[in-house]
Amino acid sequence: MTSRKKILPLLAALLFSASAFAESEEKLDHDNSIFSVFVQPSISFIGFSEREYFQDAIDTIYYGFKGAAINSAESLNVAKQDFQKVNFCFPITAGIQFQVLEDQFLSAGIGFIYDNESVVLTDRKSSTHSYEYTLQGVPFYLEYRLALPKNFITLSTGGLFSLAVRWYWVLPGTEIYTTWGYLGAKTPLYGAGFGVSLGYLFASWRSFKLYGDIGFNSISVTSNKKFSDIVPNGPDEKAKWNLGGIQLQIRASFGIWNKPKPVDDDDDDDDDSPKKPKKKKKKPDAVKDTAKVANDTLNIAKDSASVDTAKVDTTNAPLDSAKTASDTTNAAKDSTNTALDSVKTVPPAKADTASVPETPANKPAEKVPAQEIKTKGD
Repeated sequence: MTSRKKILPLLAALLFSASAFAESEEKLDHDNSIFSVFVQPSISFIGFSEREYFQDAIDTIYYGFKGAAINSAESLNVAKQDFQKVNFCFPITAGIQFQVLEDQFLSAGIGFIYDNESVVLTDRKSSTHSYEYTLQGVPFYLEYRLALPKNFITLSTGGLFSLAVRWYWVLPGTEIYTTWGYLGAKTPLYGAGFGVSLGYLFASWRSFKLYGDIGFNSISVTSNKKFSDIVPNGPDEKAKWNLGGIQLQIRASFGIWNKPKPVDDDDDDDDDSPKKPKKKKKKPDAVKDTAKVANDTLNIAKDSASVDTAKVDTTNAPLDSAKTASDTTNAAKDSTNTALDSVKTVPPAKADTASVPETPANKPAEKVPAQEIKTKGD
C-alpha cells in the first residue's frame, strides 16, 4: 500500500474523532488541566531532498533492463515505477503536559516517524524486482506552549488559540535502511532541531480536550556513513538528511489533575472568595397574620356587644341580663387588649399594620338603673 492510500483512513479517523467531540461542553476561557497526558497523531510532509539519489538509482536500473532487451517485444516488457516526489508520513507522539503558570504549559513527548517508499521494476523477461528505502526516526522533544487570551485572538464560537515552540533530540532507532544497505544516525546531546506551531482548542468534554495544530519543524540528522553505502551511485560524503517539514496534528489530551471548576458569581463583586449561602429573611406574613387575628377578635367582640345591647333594649331583660351583657363586653375588651399586646411584640417597622382604631364597642355598656327597669307586674 502506498503512502497516498494510507492517508485516507487516517484522515477519516481524525475527522470522525473531531466530529464526535465537536460540540464542547462549555466555552472555555482557560485550559484548567494542571497535569495531563496526551496522544498526538499527525501528518508530516518531510523535507527529504535526498530522495533524488534513490530515484537516480531506479532510473539507472531501468535503463539497464532496457539495454538488455534483445528485441522490441522484450523492450516493451520493461517497465518501472517512480518514487513519489513528496515524502509524507503519519508520525504519532505521546507525552505529558504540566501547567506551570496560568495558560503556560511545559510538555515532554516522544514520537515515532516511519516513511516507507517502494517501487517495482519489470525486466525484459517480465520478472519483477522491488526496491525500497525507509526513513525512520525516534524524536524526543520538550515543548513550551502559551495559550493566547481570548480577547487577543479567538473565533466567535469560542475556543483557545495557542503558540508552541519545541526543541528536538533524536534517539537510537533513527536510521535509513534500503534494499542496498543501512545507516544509523548520530544522537548528539545538544539536540537536533526545533519546531513551531499554532494550535486551536476546538473541542472539550470534561477533562478531555482536542487541539488542532499546524506548524513547521526541522530535525536535522547526520551519520558517520555515506549515502554510497545504501544506494548505488550515491555521494561519497557523510550522510545527512532532515526528518522535519510542514506538519498537521491533532492532540487528544486527558487531564489527570485539574483546577477546581470556577464558581459563577452573579453579583459584580471584586471579592473572589466563594459565595456564602444567603440567609432567608423572615417574611412579614406573620405580622400580617397577627394583625388579622386581632382585627377578627375585635369584630367578634363588637358583634357580641351589639347583640347583647339590643337584647337589653328590646326585651326589657332583668338587671341580671344587663350585668351579663356588661361582663361580656368587658371580656371582649380584655380579648381586644390581649390581641393588641400581641401586636405590640411585632417590630416597630411593622407595628402600624396592627393598629386598631378605637370604637364604641371597646367601651363597657352603660348600666341601666334599677328604677327604670319595669317588671311585668308593673
